[in-house]
This record gives sequence, C-alpha cells and structure tokens, in this order.
Amino acid sequence: MAKNKTSKAWMQEHVTDPYVRKAQAEGMRSRAAYKLQQLAERDHLLKPGMVVVDLGCAPGGWAQVAGRAVGPEGRVVGVDLLEMLPVPGVRFVQGDFGDDAVLAEVEKYLEGRAVDLVLSDMAPNMSGVASVDQARSIGLAELALDFAVNHLKPHGNFLVKVFQGSGFEELVAEIRRGFVQVMIRKPEASRSRSNEVYLVGKGLKAV
Repeated sequence: MAKNKTSKAWMQEHVTDPYVRKAQAEGMRSRAAYKLQQLAERDHLLKPGMVVVDLGCAPGGWAQVAGRAVGPEGRVVGVDLLEMLPVPGVRFVQGDFGDDAVLAEVEKYLEGRAVDLVLSDMAPNMSGVASVDQARSIGLAELALDFAVNHLKPHGNFLVKVFQGSGFEELVAEIRRGFVQVMIRKPEASRSRSNEVYLVGKGLKAV
C-alpha cells in the first residue's frame, strides 16, 4: 500500500511539473534538457562549432540541447547502454563507453576532431540502499571524469551529475586536480528535494 501511495505521489508530481509540461510543449525528450540549458547558459559551456560527447545520453534531452547549440558546424556524439531514438545532428553509439569497440565507434564519429566538452547526466539504477546507490553514483562520475581527461582537448570543459554524500568531496578534489576551475551547481530545473548537483570542470590542465 505504501509503495502504491508513493507511486501515485510521484505521478502527481510528474504530471504537474512545469518542466515536464514545458518539455512536452517544446518537443524535448525530457525535463532534464532544461538543466543542461540552464547550466550551459550560466557557465558558457555550449557554443556553435563545438565538439561534444554526451555520456549516458538516452533518452536524448541533453543531446537535443547540445545539438541545437553547436549547430551544423559542430558535432555531438552520444553514448548509452540503452537505445535512443535519433536526434537530428547527433551521432549515437549504443554500448558501454568503457569498451574498446565502443570507444572506437565514438572516435570514428569524431573524425579526428578534438573534444571541447564532455557531458554526463548518468545516474545508477537505484537499489533503494542509500550507501550502495551513492557509491554507484560516484563510480559513474569517476568513469566520466576518466573519459573526459583522456579525450578533451587542452582547456576543454567537463560537466557531470553527482549525488551529494559519501565520496563527494573526494570526487570534487579529484576534478580540481585536473581542471583550472571547478564549480558546484544546482540548476533551477533540479527538483529541490533531490540531492543531485552538477560539477563543472573548466579548463583541462595540460599534462
């Protein structure tokens, strides 16, 4: 019974959410699109002509925003374990970005162009056990950071979602070692009850 009440409460919140309604009205894949839009505007992350890799891109809300921002001269490559319906102007690779074969596909789509921005809005499949879910969240963020450090051009930027809790401060410190500036952001489109935040790493340091 309690679970049923929780499900009903979530559905009620979802259908009345202004960003859900906005996404439906504007043809965006998800309300998450507005998180990226707000973050990108605040920290000047997206510009025409940029090359962007979107890790964990399904269902495609962030890929839509990035694709529109970089325009026809730019390039967006999305990667996800799940299928994603085509997004105009976005190349999609299905698979684990840690696999060599998947990385080869990503690099093929990049066609030798250096990456300006790595995005990650990934979240783990929630188990309901807070300590396990937190560890998985930090683990995904660390994988995204490793990808960014190895694929960004010098002075490139990184944006990743993470949940505050155990391991958070250590992750922030790790990103600070690799980037000139690190900011902690919570966009207006993030639900206030959520402990998700976004870390922005600007200016990949030269090795």
